[in-house]
Amino acid sequence: MNKTASHSPEETAAFKRVAAARAAAAVGPGMAVGLGHGSTAVAAVPFLGERARRGELIGTVFVPAAHFMAEALRREGLPVASLDDAPELAVAIDGADEIDPDGNCVKGGGGALLYEKIVGQAARRLVIVADAGKLSPRLCTRHALPVEITPFALASELRFLAALGGNPALRLRPDGDPMRTERGNVIADCAFAPLADPAGLAATLDARAGVAGHGLFVGLASRIVVAGPDGVREIVPPGKG
Repeated sequence: MNKTASHSPEETAAFKRVAAARAAAAVGPGMAVGLGHGSTAVAAVPFLGERARRGELIGTVFVPAAHFMAEALRREGLPVASLDDAPELAVAIDGADEIDPDGNCVKGGGGALLYEKIVGQAARRLVIVADAGKLSPRLCTRHALPVEITPFALASELRFLAALGGNPALRLRPDGDPMRTERGNVIADCAFAPLADPAGLAATLDARAGVAGHGLFVGLASRIVVAGPDGVREIVPPGKG
């Protein structure tokens, strides 16, 4: 289901670093800042560390959506907090697997989709950072949609997702066992056809008890920072100006 852009891995990594540096510049002193698990969000951490060492982020704390991000922050000497400590975030920074022209996103390739959405919803502003290869005319054109399922409901929810046209495939670890999220749930990657109505599908999934979360981030992004061969540009989704 995934399709890569026509850039080398080295070029794509360079684009991510440029976008991450721009997003890191939006963080100020005294802020509570959320960070997702996307690879471009992880790329912002060294830039944040540099700014902190220059004394530019006094009093800033960081709320990570995954243990991996918490470890990356600690390696840079950045203070890690929880949503219990900072229930309202000034800004959250995260990556995306796919972004449509309205700023809606598919996320969850790294498996932290539920916690990433919780952090994104707790923030006054959600900044998505990405390389230009993540832009897509419609969601699910280039990337499967991850759906997090409560194990008790697995068989039922796989049937439900198949009936929606999702062709779900359980995400497995290298040893063949189901991959588990930090909440102990499992993930089905759903190969939906390109979505004409992301909000409608999100509402359908939200209403299903056995679905613990899904990777549709509809209407959440405040700003999208995209880097590519032509440099960095910022996209403001409709209604977010």
